[in-house]
Amino acid sequence: MMSDSFPVRFISWEESASLARTLAARIKGDRSKQPDLVIAIGRGGFVPARVVCDELLTTSLTSIRLEHWGPGARRKERAVVRYPLSCSVADRDLLVIDDVSDTGDTLSIAISYLQELQPSRIRTGVLHHKASSRINPDYYAELVKEWNWIIYPWALHEDICGFLEIELTCHPVSLPDLHSILLKRYNLQITMDEMVSAVEDLIRLGKITKNGELLFAYENRINPSES
Repeated sequence: MMSDSFPVRFISWEESASLARTLAARIKGDRSKQPDLVIAIGRGGFVPARVVCDELLTTSLTSIRLEHWGPGARRKERAVVRYPLSCSVADRDLLVIDDVSDTGDTLSIAISYLQELQPSRIRTGVLHHKASSRINPDYYAELVKEWNWIIYPWALHEDICGFLEIELTCHPVSLPDLHSILLKRYNLQITMDEMVSAVEDLIRLGKITKNGELLFAYENRINPSES
């Protein structure tokens, strides 16, 4: 069994901040009313929303938590609201911020949820808007025409762990070979120290194990007497 291959793009902290400032500039550029409340979609929208608030000179920031994507580009069946708002937004002008619009499902669920709370207006903004998304946000910093999986700096370790789990579910692999596979299959350019840190955490959490030089997902673990 082989996992699918697809391009991965890493975004640095510096680039992320620059994209968030670009997003804020576009929000200010349409000369609309300042939002009454900025809502970050957790978890990917936390950092962009904070930078946008800084640029808009507003302290009115809260969040909701939706889940659609797991670590390493593993998609859940549908986006769901895990942690709803804890304040009233009736008759308020809302600005919803996330890191990326991929399928558009996360923004769609967020908009549907917020509409039930009767705000006066809902606008949406993301750092990256993928052309494959079925929802067009009101604002975005960059249009992504060719699909790729984007790794943001606030999710780097988690995504590395996710990609490792995907590969180890397919077959046992040594650490050096695993490093080469991630580079070849996803163009995922990470250091060996980052690999070792991810492997140690996956072992600590009981998700993978090691037998000699080989790493295994638990479902693929080979009994030493059989090897």
